[in-house]
Amino acid sequence: MIRLTRINESPFYVNADLIEFVDETPDTVLTLTTGEKVRVRERAEEVVARVLEYRRRVAGQAAPAAPAADRGE
Repeated sequence: MIRLTRINESPFYVNADLIEFVDETPDTVLTLTTGEKVRVRERAEEVVARVLEYRRRVAGQAAPAAPAADRGE
């Protein structure tokens, strides 16, 4: 999940996997896979950066490092 801020300045967490679209109109509007729309204070680029960071963290936790012998060391 990533932390964002609603237009009214209240923080909330959203499941990054549920974000289908991020639009700037000029407010940043998230469209979730459920069809719900949420306006946030962060710019679209910041939302995308947070989603990418979240996915990197998840991928890093899911894939344990291979033993040195398997890496050819």
